[in-house]
Order: sequence, then C-alpha cells, then structure tokens
Amino acid sequence: MTIEIPSAPAALLRRLNEAGHEAYVVGGCVRDALMGSTPHDWDICTDARPEQVIRIFSDRPVAKTGLQHGTVMIIDGGEGYEITTFRTEGSYSDHRHPDRVQFVSNLREDLARRDFTINAMAYHPDRGVIDCFGGREDLKAGVVRCVGDPNERFREDGLRILRALRFAARFGFRLEEETGRAMHENRALLDEIAAERIFAELKGFLVGQGVRSMLLEYRDLMAQILPPLSRMFDFEQRNPHHCYDVWRHTVCAVENAPPTEVLRLTMLFHDCGKPDCWSRDDKGTDHFYDHAKRSIELTGEMLNQLRCDNRLKEQILHQVRWHDLPLPQDEREGRRFLRRMGDEGALWSLDVHRADAMAQAPQFLPEKLERIALAEQIIHKLLEEHACVTLRDLSVKGRDLMELGYTPGPEMGRALNRLLELVVEGECPNEREALLDRAKK
Repeated sequence: MTIEIPSAPAALLRRLNEAGHEAYVVGGCVRDALMGSTPHDWDICTDARPEQVIRIFSDRPVAKTGLQHGTVMIIDGGEGYEITTFRTEGSYSDHRHPDRVQFVSNLREDLARRDFTINAMAYHPDRGVIDCFGGREDLKAGVVRCVGDPNERFREDGLRILRALRFAARFGFRLEEETGRAMHENRALLDEIAAERIFAELKGFLVGQGVRSMLLEYRDLMAQILPPLSRMFDFEQRNPHHCYDVWRHTVCAVENAPPTEVLRLTMLFHDCGKPDCWSRDDKGTDHFYDHAKRSIELTGEMLNQLRCDNRLKEQILHQVRWHDLPLPQDEREGRRFLRRMGDEGALWSLDVHRADAMAQAPQFLPEKLERIALAEQIIHKLLEEHACVTLRDLSVKGRDLMELGYTPGPEMGRALNRLLELVVEGECPNEREALLDRAKK
C-alpha cells in the first residue's frame, strides 16, 4: 500500500535518506493512513543521531527541547516535525518516563519499545509498510494489543492504560485479552500519573464511539481515577421511570449524548450524587430528592482533582445543576429557560435531556422525546427571533432611566431587571416607549 505523505514531511524524509540515513514516518500517522483517515501529525524516526539531524537541517529553525530523548523538532512552514533517533529505553522508575535511552541503529528495536501494535508501524516510500508486530492484522481485526508483555508496557508508563481505553473507544475496537487483563491488574499505576494527563486521556476516551462497552467493562479504572464514581456501581433504581442501575443509566446516557467534551462529561457526572440522596417510600419506590445538588458538589470536587480549566468546569456544573429542569412547552417558558440557561446552554440542555431520557425506561420514551422536540422547536424559534432574555437585549439602557430621574446604582439595577422580567413574562413588549412608560410607574 502507498501512503501519501504531504510535501513538507516528505521533503524531510528525502533529505535524511539522501544524506545516507534510514528514515521513516512512524506511529499514529501510519495507523491513521492505513485506516483511510487523514493523519494530523507526521513523526519521523531515523538512525541519524540528534547532532547529525541538526547538521543535516542546519538551514532550518530547530527546537532542541527533546534532545535528551533523541528528538529534534524541525520547523518547516510554521509547522513542527519531530525527528527521533532509533532508540531503546531503560527502566521507568516513575512509571512514566524512561530513566535513560540508548540510541540504536535497528528500526525493529525502536518499534519494539512502542505501546501498541497499531502504533508500532513505520513507512518508507520505497520499502512500504514495516510491520514487525502484527499491527496491520490488529487494525483489520479491530484489536488494541500491547507490543510484547503488556504488564511491562504498563509498568513503563501507567498512562498507557488510559491510552488503550482511548484508542479502543475512539475506533470502536476491543482490547486483546492479555492487554485487558493487565490493565485491570496494573490500575494502581494510575495513581502516579499527573492529573492533567489523566484528564486529557479521559476526555479523548469519553468522546469515542465505543465508550459504552469500555465504561462497563473497565469501570474499575474509572473508580481508580475518580473514586466517587464507584458509588454508582450496581446501585439499584426501583422506580417506574428507570430500567438500569445508576451506573448503567449513566453509561447509556454518555453514549447517547453528542460526542463533545461538555456533554459527555456532563452525562458522566449528572447522577453521581444519587447514592447519597436515596430514599424508598412505603410502596417500595426509590427516590433521589435533591440529587442534582449533591451531584454538583461531587462533580466540582472531581473536576478540581482533574485540574479542569474554569470555563469547562462552569459549563459542566451548569448542565449538571439543571439537568432535571423541566423543558419549556410554550414561548413564555422558553424565554424563562433561555434566561436561566443562556443560548448555548439551552441547546446543550436539550441534548442532556434527550440523552437522559434515552437511558431510562423505554415505555416513557416516546412521550419524553415529544416534549423535547416541542421544547427544541420553541428554543430555536426564540433564538431566530433574537428574543429578549438578557439585559443587553433590552431596548432601554441605564442612560434612558437616568433621563427619567433614576440614580445609577442598586435602584437602577433593580428597575432594569424588573423591566426584563416583564418582557420575559410577556407582560410588556421589548419596545423603548413601552418600557419607559413602565419605568415611570
């Protein structure tokens, strides 16, 4: 098979080969090309030592930050391309980075140190695909398999456990049996990984097409990185509206949400407070009163643990807080809803309600989907009409009220908010003269 390499990395590869060295594109770019998708990064491996690479590309800007690991980044057209010397790696005392690397001249030795067979392939324009560990067969079979001993691979770098989940979820692959078993057995290694790296892998994993099976089969890994999630495992919901325990409901809701970070993380956390809010009435029906409030508290703690950025955290917490808020069924309710949720938040909330409904008892689903569809129609109509739901949409401003004798400060703020409330409730049109007349009163 021929892989089309873009002109810039192809030129780098050609110059290395013309200088008498072996050079290949390697790793994810080969995997993606073989799967028929467009690679985003083109990494190069070579038998040339770092100082030789720098000399060969002495006419180009060079970033030397990875020299200790044999990596030189060549800048071409504003893009950076990593060129790494063939190497083997020593022990990993921190289960994350090699204590030492040793440069080698053999491509197979370099490929043998990589994480999974589907990432351990190289390509040369004249020699084709170099696959020493069955990566092409695993791609065809839809399998994520470690190169060599999976226990050794994971002890070298514990983050590979979550990387395996991410690749399996992203491509809809299954995990090879020994690889999967080693992930369970070595999950404690995740405790030694930086939170930011864990969160990056978690986000990539959650938006994958195969997330449902991975969350069900590897829930112990989720509990390892986010212990409060374990409270949901096997927690029954004896309620006519539910057909799953809390964790299975959560997993189904995640799967049915659009594959964006905000929505998938919202569904992962939206019911995490339920076990702490459980009660059962005298008819044997389970209830989880005020569980959204408890879910917010736990979600905030977990997002802080993951070092989530403030903007994403606020978006998720807002959706978790209002995931049970009734959807609007008329335009007045729609304006209220938009005022509370915001334009973007309201659209997300529709997706949250739909994913939640699709993870509940099927006999109620048609009615719930009908209500969601009506709410969606109302929200889109109001957005198209630029309905007034915020102070910036109001046809009068503070200076208009000052002309009526209002004093800047709390009094004016209360007056503007009251005018907005009248518009939202449909008691006054958003027209300057009508609003000023109300303000006079």
